[in-house]
Amino acid sequence: MKPQSRISNLLVLAVFVAVPYAGMAVADDVHIQHVEVALSEAGPVVLLKAGNKAIPVFVDITVAESIHAALSGGKLRRPFPHNLMHSILTAYEGRVTQVSITLKESTYYAALTVVLRDSTKVFDSRASDAIALATHFKAPIMVSRELLEQQGEVIDVPGAQSL
Repeated sequence: MKPQSRISNLLVLAVFVAVPYAGMAVADDVHIQHVEVALSEAGPVVLLKAGNKAIPVFVDITVAESIHAALSGGKLRRPFPHNLMHSILTAYEGRVTQVSITLKESTYYAALTVVLRDSTKVFDSRASDAIALATHFKAPIMVSRELLEQQGEVIDVPGAQSL
């Protein structure tokens, strides 16, 4: 596959990624239990797993490598932006405390909650970047139950129960 056509396919599939809006009620949110990075025909994909469902979020190779390194404890030759942000926040005693993912008009969005000293701020973020930072900080990733039901694909997980 030519690089341009692979990128085009990835962009077309990326339209199906979504994140819950930060202003949504949190009472019905679902905590993502497991994050996994895989390679598909369309390119790298992050699977956000909860119960017996997984929401696929297509990402670029840099985000996939950053998340994979954070999950596996691996080291990259040079820091990617997520690694740099993790280092900077940590140096100033800051941390990512939560990510909330929503879907709006076929695009995933994320609300990235950052705590720095006595201040808490929520930032608009690309879902992929927020997932990467949450993974680096081992922060919870939340989605609405509705998003999980609508976008989640059933997976075969022994002992898993629907949420």
